[in-house]
Amino acid sequence: MRKERTRPSSFTNPEPQADRRSVVLGGAAALGLAALPGVANAQNAGLAPAGELLDRVKAFQAILEPDKRKAASFAWDGSEWRGWNYFGASGYVKPGLRLEQMSKAQKDAAWNVLAAVWSPAGVTKAKNVMLLQDILAASGNGAGERSSERFSFSVFGAPAETGAWGFRCEGHHLTQSVAVRENRIVSVTPASFSASPNRVKSGPHTGLNTLKEEEGTARRLMADLAPKLQSRARIGESTPYNILSYAGRERSNSKKVGLPASELSSAQRDLLWKTVELFSIDHFPAQLSDAQRARIQSGDRQAVHFAWYGPNTPEKAFGYRVIGDGFVIEMASVDPDAQHLHTVYHDLSNVLGRSA
Repeated sequence: MRKERTRPSSFTNPEPQADRRSVVLGGAAALGLAALPGVANAQNAGLAPAGELLDRVKAFQAILEPDKRKAASFAWDGSEWRGWNYFGASGYVKPGLRLEQMSKAQKDAAWNVLAAVWSPAGVTKAKNVMLLQDILAASGNGAGERSSERFSFSVFGAPAETGAWGFRCEGHHLTQSVAVRENRIVSVTPASFSASPNRVKSGPHTGLNTLKEEEGTARRLMADLAPKLQSRARIGESTPYNILSYAGRERSNSKKVGLPASELSSAQRDLLWKTVELFSIDHFPAQLSDAQRARIQSGDRQAVHFAWYGPNTPEKAFGYRVIGDGFVIEMASVDPDAQHLHTVYHDLSNVLGRSA
């Protein structure tokens, strides 16, 4: 099995700077939300109640010993909150309290929190991402460092019915941030389910394909385009080494490039929208997915752009971006065989629940 490369030193997570393009509009100001031009409607759409999440996070905190609660606790909107990072480094340890440090009861409470954030399908996908760490370790890649339990849970600020706070689950190839303000979930990004190896070819988990739909749906869309439209959608002959929108640069690649949905056939638009929903809706529970659908659909659906990198050949490196009025989705191959795939989904109008 190919040994996974680490991120080059030039690909760092700089301390983010406030995005001065953001403006506070109307009723959004009362919630502390920020908007980019053209996404004002997204500000007021898609706010889900946070009561169930609040109760479960408090129950998780209550079962922790003082030292473990301290390990899982950070300031709201501090450097740890802004510095999300699902890339591999430092023994794959992320800030927070890791599953491997918890008792069984504490693990149950942690997964109970995630059941308020993810649907059963989302939980299964997350567990598959975690399982891949064990598969890599068993192959000799990162043995002693990788583990399906080396995933951290963190609470930011003081969870309450008033004010702002956040929750995050993060580890290698997985990140999910949830921002809450005035007992409403105002942001569920950045979010990533990434994978290596995406296609398990040997061993007891042979056949596991963690990002099969995310890869396959976009490939089908690209293949269905007429040659001239393929040429316009392809914005690079080779794939970027990694995603472009990492910590501190969540809004930096929001320019619409590639092919607009308005030039696609009805069937092609369905494939494009299915791709969007795979990242932004499908892995959330019912109430939260309804809220997400309202946010995503509040923009101009005909103006959503699809951009592709590299060839469209199975098991060859590729990448794509989907850019809407209020969101960016990315997938990028980190290796030549499209076995190491990084993804990210950003809500452009409300980065990490912050107003700037």
